Amino acid sequence: MIRKCLALLLAFALVFTTLSSYHAEAANRSLAKLPGNSNPLMDHKLGADPYSLVYNGRVYVYMSSDTYVYNSDGSIKENDFSALDRIQVVSSADMVNWTDHGTIPVAGANNKNGGRGIAKWASNSWAPAVAYKRINGKDKFFLYFANGGAGIGVLTADSPIGPWTDPLGKALLTHNTPGMSGVTWLFDPAVLVNDDGNGYLYIGGGIPNESDPASIANPKTARVVRLGADMTSISGNAQTIDAPYLFEDSGIHKYNGKYYYSYCINFAGTHPSQFPAGEIGYMVSDNPMGPFTYKGHFLKNPYSFFGVGGNNHHAVFNFKNEWYVVYHAQTVSKAQIGQGKGYRSPHINKLFHNADGSIAEVQANMKGVPQVSTLNPYVRVEAETIGWQAGINTEPTQAGGGPFNNLNVNNINNGDWIAVGKADFGSTGARSFKAIVAANTGGNIEVRLDSATGPLVGTVKVPATGGMQNWREVQGSINNVTGVHDLYLVFTGGSGNLFNLDAWQFASNAGLTELNEEPAASIQAEPEQNQSESSSNELTPEAPNAQENLETQETQSE
Repeated sequence: MIRKCLALLLAFALVFTTLSSYHAEAANRSLAKLPGNSNPLMDHKLGADPYSLVYNGRVYVYMSSDTYVYNSDGSIKENDFSALDRIQVVSSADMVNWTDHGTIPVAGANNKNGGRGIAKWASNSWAPAVAYKRINGKDKFFLYFANGGAGIGVLTADSPIGPWTDPLGKALLTHNTPGMSGVTWLFDPAVLVNDDGNGYLYIGGGIPNESDPASIANPKTARVVRLGADMTSISGNAQTIDAPYLFEDSGIHKYNGKYYYSYCINFAGTHPSQFPAGEIGYMVSDNPMGPFTYKGHFLKNPYSFFGVGGNNHHAVFNFKNEWYVVYHAQTVSKAQIGQGKGYRSPHINKLFHNADGSIAEVQANMKGVPQVSTLNPYVRVEAETIGWQAGINTEPTQAGGGPFNNLNVNNINNGDWIAVGKADFGSTGARSFKAIVAANTGGNIEVRLDSATGPLVGTVKVPATGGMQNWREVQGSINNVTGVHDLYLVFTGGSGNLFNLDAWQFASNAGLTELNEEPAASIQAEPEQNQSESSSNELTPEAPNAQENLETQETQSE
């Protein structure tokens, strides 16, 4: 009898070892953002010229729509910027898990963006800058973009993710705007809303004459202009910022009552050591309109850190009392095609002001910044909220219940996965998992902890639903997960695209509520409240206040 039991145990161990080996081999590898790192912010798509907006406990990053451009033989050509007619948007409450909000179809001239372009006069939308201001008792959002190097447009919205409209039907700034004469490239806006409510726009770049050392040293092509109270008009003439060795990429932030104008130093000619080519330099003033005094530089060219260079573009911001710089580097394209070819991706690293107000050199790297808060798995989490991933993509969805311009995860094949960092299951623990899925063939969602091959705590079967946009809920039990874990959803099944995933959510042992019991937007995390004590745990097909839901879905009580 003992020998029989031993034989059965050995057989079971063999099966378990085989299954474990299968899962280890089935889990695909991440591309550029490796588990544990927070850079680049995303690697399932590209994004250049990042600009940051902090609003209601989230960081929003807006980017030019870097997209691979192909030769006639199907090979990827050097980036010619012909695809920069949209703005990419992602946001995060914790600096590691980023929600993909898709693209804003900005440019509308000549039927750009399939006729959906918002600014019908614009052919391009480069290098966005975004701000908000309270007007008539309501927060209004303003997105400034460059129509190539020919001028600046503005879109407006009532939320940071839209919907956006064009209030002017034309450019806000052109070379004919008073004070803009002599600007080589009228692009790369940065925007500041001062403490008194006045808005300022910083723009410009280029070298008027690259064969003239004086023109290289003092291009005088940067400008600052005061915005009208409505943020969509100009007040007075633009003023010149005499930024030495200016190339492009205006940046602005305020620290300890001082105004910091930052920019990319040019590459032309021979430079004194205090103006290193392709790095981010900065100037300081007591007034948002200047005059500004050059102080130094703080961010080397991406080549110094990542072995692939190109232009340097940045924005400085403060989030939860820490200073950061968001910039781009060709890390995803290098990982995917072996070289950058000019295609860029967003990164964030910490930035420090010294005691004398100077800025320390930023240490850019792939490790990035630590996660600043945990993720709440007991409220609806959009599947396109991703810390790390392998093999997937995102697309516009017909599923209900998400934020404006909602996406779903697609291109799911056997062994692909998505993961979020530091999901806090609390001390009570989770008892079930549910997801909104759509499938032609179907497959499985394996719920794993801490890695793509980590402990399996539950499996949910995804059946065929009759179409890749025909959505239904699936759910299954979870083997009582407690504490804080990185959470991996590993997808298994046959060949080809298995299914699409729109959103997911856990229910706690504290009480399992029914789906659709009340709107997810009503879930609010109270200060110092344990997440397992949340009063509602539903994925809802309708969310009238979807933006409010988005603000709460990732935030752990602090």
